[in-house]
Amino acid sequence: MKAYQILKPKIIKELVLDKQKMMNPSQGWITIRVSASGICGTDLHIFLGEYLGDYPIVPGHEFSGDVVAIGDKVDKFQIGDRVAIEPNLSCGICDACLHNRQHFCENWQAIGVTMPGGMATHVIVPQQAAFTIGDLSFEEAAFMEPLSCVIHGVGLIGSALGAHILLVGAGPIGMLLLRTLKNIGPAKLDIVEKNKSRRNFAATERIGQVFSDFSQVKKEHYDIVVDATGVISVLEQCISYARPAGKILFFGVPPKGKLMTIEPFRLFNKELTIMSSYTSLRNSKQAIDLISFGRIVVKDLISHRLPLNELENGLHLVLDGKEPSMKVMILPQV
Repeated sequence: MKAYQILKPKIIKELVLDKQKMMNPSQGWITIRVSASGICGTDLHIFLGEYLGDYPIVPGHEFSGDVVAIGDKVDKFQIGDRVAIEPNLSCGICDACLHNRQHFCENWQAIGVTMPGGMATHVIVPQQAAFTIGDLSFEEAAFMEPLSCVIHGVGLIGSALGAHILLVGAGPIGMLLLRTLKNIGPAKLDIVEKNKSRRNFAATERIGQVFSDFSQVKKEHYDIVVDATGVISVLEQCISYARPAGKILFFGVPPKGKLMTIEPFRLFNKELTIMSSYTSLRNSKQAIDLISFGRIVVKDLISHRLPLNELENGLHLVLDGKEPSMKVMILPQV
């Protein structure tokens, strides 16, 4: 039983897990044999030291597998059940939780961020973090967590029937946003993506125009602008493309501690609404259903499948951009 641990920014080492401990989870907890674990932008930020998280940490918060051991008083699962994991853990009793804002829990913990995650052959999680995936493949089920975040973010937008939407960024999370936005009724959904392979991939969706640069996009033309990049310079430009009384959703994760420049008069003069979306709010069941019933297709977003010992290569594959990539999936049992 093995895991890969980020000791500190940019330093990864193999970790041998205690088999006896892994197969004897504590009360209310279960042991998952991890079959698929996706590399996420948040993992990249943790690897680079740009995001909240504890070191050392076994990363991985987008994963699925089967239950191989259960602790006392586990009544939700049996050995052999196939599950995906929602990483966010809330206490249920703090002020934020009592106001139904569990993603801002004062005692928040997250599997793969502050607790050991799914870049491992096995991981122990509380039973409330696991969701049954039915007949979904493990690879598809590993998309439950990022799609749940997308569902939360898109839900903040409100009505989009007949709207003109501009989506910035067509990486894996951008494509999940694109496919979810298509389900809420826009008349037009355009995309800006500088990466040629991702731009070509997005063009197959056949819903609007796909631009390579902001210079090709008409300003003040969109009811809704959604950023999926988290790039500071891109966030600053989004304001120019929302029409008066438009909405802007900052979805991508920006680097911690960096500042952006906004002219307040432009917000006032255009009566803009700027929103941000932070993780998810118990949207995992919705995500599983959307994938299961074919409303959101995810499997074609996987560009690479790597064994666990190539985790660091997978991170650099995305960071360096030396070859086309979308979702890099780590398969710990290979």
